[in-house]
Amino acid sequence: MEDAQLQLIIDLHRHADRQGPGGEAETQQALTLAGLDRSRPLTIADIGCGTGASTIQLAKMLDATITAVDFLPVFLDELQTKAKNQGLADRISVLNGSMDALPFADESFDVIWSEGAIYNMGFEKGVSTWRRFLKPGGKLIVSEITWLGANRPPELQAYWDNAYPEIDLASAKIGILERHGYRLEAYFSLPPHCWLQNYYYPLQQRFEAFLQRHGHDAQAKELVDNEREEIALYETYSDYYSYGVYIARKI
Repeated sequence: MEDAQLQLIIDLHRHADRQGPGGEAETQQALTLAGLDRSRPLTIADIGCGTGASTIQLAKMLDATITAVDFLPVFLDELQTKAKNQGLADRISVLNGSMDALPFADESFDVIWSEGAIYNMGFEKGVSTWRRFLKPGGKLIVSEITWLGANRPPELQAYWDNAYPEIDLASAKIGILERHGYRLEAYFSLPPHCWLQNYYYPLQQRFEAFLQRHGHDAQAKELVDNEREEIALYETYSDYYSYGVYIARKI
């Protein structure tokens, strides 16, 4: 990705509450299904944290020290500001780096959390690479773009084959987890409001100001057009795909 294009993406998303679909109720649901041991302090890595929607919620709800990882320093700056303003700075440390080259020691964490980010390195590579960072019996909680059924319109198939060829059924994703030393403990898919009300509609509201800041130049318009295409696709075909939330235990 060219630097100019990356800077546009950062500018469009840096002040958003979320950089992808999700919701507080769904994060709470994942926490409940994970059955974490809350009788002792936990160590958590939130990988691909963005500006920290899930990081902040985890810090509020758990007795935990959290290492928030993202490759964009600007997003981490936003997260640190939020943490400081909410009195959570002592629970959250940030790490600027790539999710596929993490410096953690083996068996460092009770929990690895990643909402809507593992696609950046690929689901199979991510779950296999990160496994060694979990303590025995540690929990992996990760969301991943997932087909909701075996049949889908050709237009939708073609779009996602190009955008993210690893999209697949939940059964296939569960098989990957099992092959790489995990046992699935729970699964659910994100409902439409996590996409529309929590992510896409706030994103739409930022388009015009974003285009004005960049003088409606060609790259900015292309980025917005791509986002509009993705939103329209979801509005049309939301019955066919979502993010699946996978809760698995290292065995």
